[in-house]
Amino acid sequence: MHMSDALVSPQVALGVGTVAAVLIATAIKRVKPYINEQLPLMGVLGAFVFAAQMINFTIPGTGSSGHITGGILLASLLGPWAAFLVLCSVLIIQCFLFADGGILALGCNMVNMAAISCLIAYPMIFSPFNRGSHNTIGRITLLSILTCLVSGVLGAVMVTIETEFSGITALPTAEFLSFMLPIHVVIGLMEGVATAAVLGMIMKSRPDLLDNTNHNHNTIIPLTLLTLTSLLVAGVLSLLASSSPDGLEWSIMNVTRGEEVVATGVLHNMADTVQQTTALLPDYNSSWAGIVGSLLLIVCALIVTYMLRRRPHSRSQSCHPHAEPHSSHEKE
Repeated sequence: MHMSDALVSPQVALGVGTVAAVLIATAIKRVKPYINEQLPLMGVLGAFVFAAQMINFTIPGTGSSGHITGGILLASLLGPWAAFLVLCSVLIIQCFLFADGGILALGCNMVNMAAISCLIAYPMIFSPFNRGSHNTIGRITLLSILTCLVSGVLGAVMVTIETEFSGITALPTAEFLSFMLPIHVVIGLMEGVATAAVLGMIMKSRPDLLDNTNHNHNTIIPLTLLTLTSLLVAGVLSLLASSSPDGLEWSIMNVTRGEEVVATGVLHNMADTVQQTTALLPDYNSSWAGIVGSLLLIVCALIVTYMLRRRPHSRSQSCHPHAEPHSSHEKE
């Protein structure tokens, strides 16, 4: 459901982008108290979702395809605010490195995909009924499917609203919505099944990871397994992805009868020029694209983790130049 710049006006891009920026600032503030413990897992899960998004699955009988968003899966394991930051990071890398989604539309994509799934659908449906010891595979499955379904439908509605306010006359709201809703109902259901399958496996092997309020898990083994799984999905399984247009592209093609929606404004041209410069692997035009994106997310998380863990030490040294070093017992 990555929107291109042609679907949004500068005014809508600015308005929704401001909302996205405020949400990101809020998320950073909310996650900051436990960021040191959480960042490695955030990076690896981001890599996993990035890789999983590359696997477009065919929707039979439509000529369309879909891919997971990953917001509900991330929120289940990280909590909503950390999940929102991870998904926004994925969208930023997809936009600038792979030209997947427009630069002007980046704020819209963050709201439609990350905010709606992590900050609205998850807290509204999944979280209130996800109660520790009372969880069962059946409950997790039902919650996953229902929450992903609601998330997909709300995202589809938001896309149509944003194109309407942008004045995209080629996409009349009623007709556009008549294609967007049913196709994203199907995509939401399929993502729900996939999310339930992953959470079900985690529930059997490491149920403690489903407690996203506990940020001190022993995650060495899960991090290693997720890293290997991400690279496998990105490098191998993504090659099996459907080449059919995704739900948004399919809906646009049906409404416009195959004609492309094009924007030629000054800001649109500037954004396109920037994206052509930054997109080293446009449209994932390399068999290494998935691995590159996944590794980039992991490396960024590790670098930030290292910087955050070094900062308190350097501060204490600068404030107390003659202080004696801590004992090994105190470090522990």
